[in-house]
Amino acid sequence: MFRTILAGALMTLAAAGANAAEVEVKMLNKGAAGVMVFEPALVKISPGDTVKFVPTDKSHNAESIPEMLPAGAEPFLGKMNEQIDVTFKDSGLYGIRCKPHYGMGMVALIVVGEPTNLEAAAAAKHSGKAKQVFADLIGKAK
Repeated sequence: MFRTILAGALMTLAAAGANAAEVEVKMLNKGAAGVMVFEPALVKISPGDTVKFVPTDKSHNAESIPEMLPAGAEPFLGKMNEQIDVTFKDSGLYGIRCKPHYGMGMVALIVVGEPTNLEAAAAAKHSGKAKQVFADLIGKAK
């Protein structure tokens, strides 16, 4: 009896993992929205889905912005010129930046499930072009 229950539980967990989606976000020197961009810059996913940040062009990284994370979410820091795969578990908005090109507006917004931290994310301070890009992305995420 215990083995049957255990086998059923394991099959349920495996099926849940099989339903998780993967989305690729490219880090580009030039894209449809201009220079120094994440493409796409706005991604809507479900909890448990994975985003692959791919350095299509060199001199980029992807890292979370501490002021734009849902409560309890784990921050991440990708290395320069390296792909980083991030599985997003907590619902909310996640602000992402390329550290060397942040002021040039190289930012992205990941919406996981419901935007539970919308007010806090919208209140975060940004420099340069990142301020306007985030305002536009948050407007689209509502």
